[in-house]
Amino acid sequence: MGKEVKVPDIGDFRNVPIIELLVKEGDLLKLDQPLITLESDKATLEVPAPEAGRVERVLVKLGERVSEGSPILILAAPGESTESPSPDPVPVATPGADPVTLPVEEKWVSAPVVAPPVSTIPLSVPRMTPAGEEALQTAHASPTVRRFARELGVDLGQVAGSGPHQRILREDIQRFVKAALQSSPAQGGGWSLGDLPAWPMVDFTKYGPVETRPLGRIKKLSGGYLHRNWLMIPHVTNHEEVDITELEEFRQDLNREAGPEFPKITLLTLVLKALAAVLPGFPEFNASLQGDALILKQYIHLGFAADTASGLMVPVVRDVPSKGIRSIASEVAELAARAREGRLAPEEMQGGTFSVSSLGGIGGSFFTPIINAPEVAILGLGRALQKPVWCAGTVAGRWMLPLSLSYDHRVIDGAGAARFNEALRQILADIRRILV
Repeated sequence: MGKEVKVPDIGDFRNVPIIELLVKEGDLLKLDQPLITLESDKATLEVPAPEAGRVERVLVKLGERVSEGSPILILAAPGESTESPSPDPVPVATPGADPVTLPVEEKWVSAPVVAPPVSTIPLSVPRMTPAGEEALQTAHASPTVRRFARELGVDLGQVAGSGPHQRILREDIQRFVKAALQSSPAQGGGWSLGDLPAWPMVDFTKYGPVETRPLGRIKKLSGGYLHRNWLMIPHVTNHEEVDITELEEFRQDLNREAGPEFPKITLLTLVLKALAAVLPGFPEFNASLQGDALILKQYIHLGFAADTASGLMVPVVRDVPSKGIRSIASEVAELAARAREGRLAPEEMQGGTFSVSSLGGIGGSFFTPIINAPEVAILGLGRALQKPVWCAGTVAGRWMLPLSLSYDHRVIDGAGAARFNEALRQILADIRRILV
């Protein structure tokens, strides 16, 4: 008798659709090998194998909705044959042949998906910007439809919805793709951005030895979002240098007084606290653009970029204005540790209203951080350096912190960004202003 594998604890998510079925009957599984991928409105989750074994029977289908405790598959009992059954032949379209009709779950689409003959696909057409979970902020579509659009590289912002209240359906994406394939680049149609040439495919081994290293899962997931954000958000970056000499002395005094049993207060901790004091006066920075409306949030949840072996992750510290400096320091340290260990829950990376990316611990000065949509601004911190500065009638060595504020120019103009930087500079230069 085989062992039933069920969906583990996935937090508060219920009735989440399966967007990827990663195993089939007869597969030999390793411990923690991904079985299925789930997608809610806010996160993509992989369900790993709880133990090694052979898949005896798959109990779910693509598009089916599951919750915690839902059965996924049956693992063969120890000692049973590990022979894998021969896979069913996959129909292949040949040039000039009739199109291959692919079966699709009726509950998700009312018309079959028809793959065009290989010879009709223009190989020079580049992929469009991929859509992700956050496209729901600007496109009215279900998670399954957004996943389908992302797989095809379709920008949902260019698709007209035919469902109730202009909801985008799978058929709408199919029509969009068909029209794009039939358009000629010479007529200005298709998916190109300015009719860019195809990405070069080079055999690098002709020039010397190489090593092929696959991208990690987090980099693959985040890469599409970063690409989309950079292409679709008009970024502008304002730079500022802040004298944090007194702030640094205050930080060191706090750490000396607290002792080793308390979490270390970092410069990032103090910047988060300063942002919590500045953002209420600049509500457009603590907002999201949704269609033609600006959603001004009455809460302040601050994300910070955590460097991990798998790639950058952005945990979120919630309700920062209500927390003291030591409480923020403790939460930042705990979230960063769990990020490095790969133990962050999806909800711990959701709901941010403004983000901070700090390179100070590594090096560098000014840079252009990419906005973490659906947020409209992000603050970059460089390495603080002691520089000669004219101060109180003399030249003195002062600790100067580089700030790089990237903002969405559709929402924020240059004057507003300059005022925001100045307000933040004043608080970081004299942290007592938080009490005013």
